[in-house]
Amino acid sequence: MNEKQIQTLGWVGSAMSILMYVSYIAQIINNLHGDKGSWIQPAVATVNCILWTLYALKTRPVQKSIAAANIPGIFLAAATVITSF
Repeated sequence: MNEKQIQTLGWVGSAMSILMYVSYIAQIINNLHGDKGSWIQPAVATVNCILWTLYALKTRPVQKSIAAANIPGIFLAAATVITSF
């Protein structure tokens, strides 16, 4: 693979990660309507996303696709945890 293909692969993977975290919205809605889900998996996902975001922002060069993939997960997974109580 050449560099352009690798970058494209990284951004496609990032888009898929974002879609995965957007799927938390359905659980957040369920939580708000009283159909509470478990808080454990989204709590672990929140920590995972924080760690990957820190890693991506601290590497040189900055790994923008990794950060872009994980920043939405921090907020959506955390919101899922908060609404599950």
